Amino acid sequence: AYRNPKIGYCQSMNILASVLLLYTKEEEAFWLLVAICERMLPDYFTCRVIGAQVDQSVFEELIKERLPELAEHIPDLSPLSSISLSWFLTLFLSIMPFESAVRVVDCFFYDGIKAIFQLGLAVLDANAAALCSSTDDGQVMMILSSFLEHVKNEENPSPPAKSPQSGVESDQDSVQETQIADLIRDSYEKFGGLTVKQIGQLRCRHRVQVLQAHEDMTKENALRVVTPDVSLASQELGDVYDLFKTQYFINCYWGRTVTALQLHDPSLQYVEQYRIDRPQFKSLYQLLSPWLCGVHTDAVAHRTFTLLDQHRDSLISFKPFAIWLDTMYCEELNEKIRLLYRLHIPPALTEKEDDPSPLKTPLLSTTRPLYVDISNGEMKDYQEQLKQMLKDLLKDKEKDADKPLPMMNQREFIQFCKTLYSMFQGEPNENELFQAIATVTSLVLQIGEVGQRSQCPGNTPEECAVQVDDASLTQGGAEAPKQTFHMDNADPGGQSSQAEGEWNVTFEQIVASLLTEQSLVNFFERPVDLKAKINSAKLNQYHERISLLMIQDS
Repeated sequence: AYRNPKIGYCQSMNILASVLLLYTKEEEAFWLLVAICERMLPDYFTCRVIGAQVDQSVFEELIKERLPELAEHIPDLSPLSSISLSWFLTLFLSIMPFESAVRVVDCFFYDGIKAIFQLGLAVLDANAAALCSSTDDGQVMMILSSFLEHVKNEENPSPPAKSPQSGVESDQDSVQETQIADLIRDSYEKFGGLTVKQIGQLRCRHRVQVLQAHEDMTKENALRVVTPDVSLASQELGDVYDLFKTQYFINCYWGRTVTALQLHDPSLQYVEQYRIDRPQFKSLYQLLSPWLCGVHTDAVAHRTFTLLDQHRDSLISFKPFAIWLDTMYCEELNEKIRLLYRLHIPPALTEKEDDPSPLKTPLLSTTRPLYVDISNGEMKDYQEQLKQMLKDLLKDKEKDADKPLPMMNQREFIQFCKTLYSMFQGEPNENELFQAIATVTSLVLQIGEVGQRSQCPGNTPEECAVQVDDASLTQGGAEAPKQTFHMDNADPGGQSSQAEGEWNVTFEQIVASLLTEQSLVNFFERPVDLKAKINSAKLNQYHERISLLMIQDS
């Protein structure tokens, strides 16, 4: 594990090392083990034992080719492969008497893996008649286990140890013993035509199939873990996973000089095996996000990655990525605004962050009244509607008390408004959306100023009430009844995040203000065709790979 961290430790290594230590010095045993693990049995001793699975697939093909009658009677050879896996991993040391197994090890060091394939075929050939008459997988395992336990070395006449599970007959003594020398001789006489070159060619062909099967299993398990947390259709979620993984491969193998091991760890859970960094995420954001913000897109993507980077290791896995995408495409308006809100408060937005966007900060004033172009008779209904929405939102927050959102200060709110302005650019009803967000901005700024002027000493944050002058909500400054807004000053840590005289607004107040403008509601609730985005992203990734390959070839 110290010499080659990629290999680490595999369970069968102790069996091989213990035998080597019996016959060689410690340093010699170490270098023999290195030769076995790194050259003679490549990729055997890893967390996924890819090399061993490849050789089992090769062994199945050799059975069909060299023992066709057996293959005909046992169409499904996977049980034989499961049984023979230990033959290859331990070089027969774990299933043969020790005195016989060391002779197999001698052949392995002389002829390599070819000797193990030949011996495995010879074992099956010697038991072909019994195997063809077997009725289930358990009987197959008993036949082979009993045979191998009775492989004897004539140079050491001591009888092999008997196992209570071995043999298909009740009388163990009736099992005929086989000399290891005869078994090895038969393996060379009957199957000696197998060459190392042929094995290498078969390994290359079956390796692709084994790796693809592993990738399919990884994808299936990752989707199984993520599906309960999202509303995306299964086909769309699978396509998103493929795009996520493809973006990882593009940057690792065709783009930047980042080794695959830095971002891919097969020892992790399936859903966390592939992880992408910030540049990779920004590429996917451009391809899949419905919230493109023009020149401001890079800044929003940057904050989104920071928000999703839960472990603060500058990498995100597929699950948070899928949940983020599901929020934008499938969640209700309240959750979409919650996501936007979180993108403009710490940790996504920091005090030290320099806004790279060339957009100018919009001129926002809290001194001008909010004019609503409706009759005075309808104004009361509007105010009552707004108050009711705030009450409903506060009730919802009580249900979500385990995950409260901190309040937003004026700098963060201005960044929030800039993002909305940039999202609306190029929309068919752009002017209507700009007017709507200007109206909402004025209302929220006034709410924040009222909260800045009004403090309630002696009361808890939930008990604080702010009296807002409804003259600012009437046309031309006409007098109107007072209305009450509840100011929630609690942060996630349970401490007040609003200092004396500081401008702050809550998530509930922002949502309630946005709900007063139907054009904004329509914008966030309109359906977006994710399938079209996915198809366009696939085409984009294909052209990106082609261009990178052309650059490498030039």
